[in-house]
Amino acid sequence: MGTTPSHSVPFFRPELTEREIAAVVATLRSGWLTTGPRTAEFEAAFAEAVGAKHAVALNSATAGLHLATHTLGLARKQAVLVPTMTFAATAEVVRYADAIPILVDCREDNLGIDLNDARIKLERLRRGDLSHQTPALPADTEVVGILPVHVGGLMLDMDEISAFAQQHRLWIVEDAAHAFPAAYRTTSGTPWRRAGEGTADVSCFSFYANKTITTGEGGMAVMDDADRAQELRSLALHGLSTDAWGRYTSKGSWDYRILAPGYKYNLTDIAAALGLEQLRRAEELRRQRERVAERFLEHLKGCEGIAMPPTDTDRLHSWHLFQIRLTKAGPSRETFLERLREGGVGHSVHWRPLHLHPYYQQCGWRDTDAPTASRIWSSSVSLPIFPAMRDEEVDHVIRVVRSAAEA
Repeated sequence: MGTTPSHSVPFFRPELTEREIAAVVATLRSGWLTTGPRTAEFEAAFAEAVGAKHAVALNSATAGLHLATHTLGLARKQAVLVPTMTFAATAEVVRYADAIPILVDCREDNLGIDLNDARIKLERLRRGDLSHQTPALPADTEVVGILPVHVGGLMLDMDEISAFAQQHRLWIVEDAAHAFPAAYRTTSGTPWRRAGEGTADVSCFSFYANKTITTGEGGMAVMDDADRAQELRSLALHGLSTDAWGRYTSKGSWDYRILAPGYKYNLTDIAAALGLEQLRRAEELRRQRERVAERFLEHLKGCEGIAMPPTDTDRLHSWHLFQIRLTKAGPSRETFLERLREGGVGHSVHWRPLHLHPYYQQCGWRDTDAPTASRIWSSSVSLPIFPAMRDEEVDHVIRVVRSAAEA
């Protein structure tokens, strides 16, 4: 049994200012709590922030991914390329349509979807060589889309993803849950391009409590297609022709029509009020995370038994996660995590790859279907990183991690 540490650092702690609290209180006092004027303001401001033409506020990024695939026509028995190194939501929205996620291995460097493995799996599918799937995928299975994920907030090259999608006639839904504010460029000197800035048919962001900006629970779907935005907005509120703000204000009409069987995915004005204030501080919050990351990179670099996360001068990193990998020279992950616990350092693991979860193994996926992800996840550890992290907390994490790795 370890002793109780004299100092402890949580994996995450939110940072809310008086402005954010006042904005929520003002909304509570306004008499309009659900989707209304603050939500519309948040949508417009967020679309401008990422360079998109349209934005729809939702109660989660998962809702955004679901509605995006729905509006793109995902149908039963079709298939979508999904990275195995991701959270449950990225693949489960494909299953909502009784469609099939084809799990793709990750790249060694940035943990993003490996397009070479995606090509191999598409070729194997055409040969009828995914026979271990349950049920076996027929060779004529129609693969219609791809769902790239920016793991930890380090953006993929979306130009490369787009070229692949065009070659194989796929739509793109971008899981940008970690990637705000984030950007990439192809080479030094070329223009920066933000996640959501025409990078996909639909790009989906998360405002969960530990994300780079938060509404507590919430998300945003952005796109350039006006018709798709309108359909997505209607589906987010029961498929109605107009929302409550449009019906119950003095300028609105009581009448509405059901256009399609929809869902209950709308964001409240209470959450949007918080989101608006967080959005105004988004770059400040990103820089605070970056400050922590730079301290970790400086003081943990060269520590025996630890490999640092990738950085790239052609990427503007949101630093949602700071993921290290344990090398063969260091302790086992179980030993390392126990030492972090004893030292009072919060931590997590991102993630057990989908193909290693019981549900997907029951569907026929095997450990060998994504060998890079199978290997990397067993040595991956996420350290605390959040804007409110104090210097003494950063120093404490560095001391404990070095001690845990080098003991």
